[in-house]
Amino acid sequence: MTRSVESKARDPRTIAALLWDEPLRGPKTGLTVQGITAAAVARADVDGLEAVSMNKVAATFGASGMALYRHIPGKTALVELMVEAVLAVEPALPETDEDWRTRLLAWARQLLEIYRAHPWLLAATAMRRQLFGPNQLRWMDTALAVIESTGLGPAERHQVLLLIAGHVRNLAQQHVDFDADHAHEWQQLTGELVTRHAERFPALARTLAETTAEIDPLEFGLDRIFDGVQTLVAESETTA
Repeated sequence: MTRSVESKARDPRTIAALLWDEPLRGPKTGLTVQGITAAAVARADVDGLEAVSMNKVAATFGASGMALYRHIPGKTALVELMVEAVLAVEPALPETDEDWRTRLLAWARQLLEIYRAHPWLLAATAMRRQLFGPNQLRWMDTALAVIESTGLGPAERHQVLLLIAGHVRNLAQQHVDFDADHAHEWQQLTGELVTRHAERFPALARTLAETTAEIDPLEFGLDRIFDGVQTLVAESETTA
């Protein structure tokens, strides 16, 4: 990459213009930002984020990597465009007369579905300094609008959003790490070991032996978070 291209790739104003679909001077070719982004998403869905490079995506179009640099300044910008693309679907929440718990559960379930459909999204949105596009901000704004209806203060609303998003990300990571064959083998071996040594691990042995009901981990975790939020809301109303 030449120095001028490298400098452009690190220019946050260039990335912001791409994310927010603002005018950006560039060459007239058959390639488009939307087409390049869609090809990168498709590749990441199959092979992971590490398989996405400007050259590999360009090969999809029978073009050179430099042809892509004329539209997108580098992989950093491309990844952020990919995030925006998969979050383009708007969260569909129940009617406003539903309680905030029901509406936030729907929000979280839809976000989890996106993470599961695009496992690379976890790495792409890891804690780092990044520019947020309108789609990312819309997802945040939608959840915050629901949380706002609880009457909590701004700092508390922000922390509640982080708790919910963190729970969703944790479950998404478990989905990425899950290997059905390995899990079955591990569970069988662990069960046999715990059974043979039940006197050493009595609580674990009882839990494994008595567990029969399936629990939705998303709803279970959010219910515990929401219980805490409800307590906080009640306390704030009492002291108001």
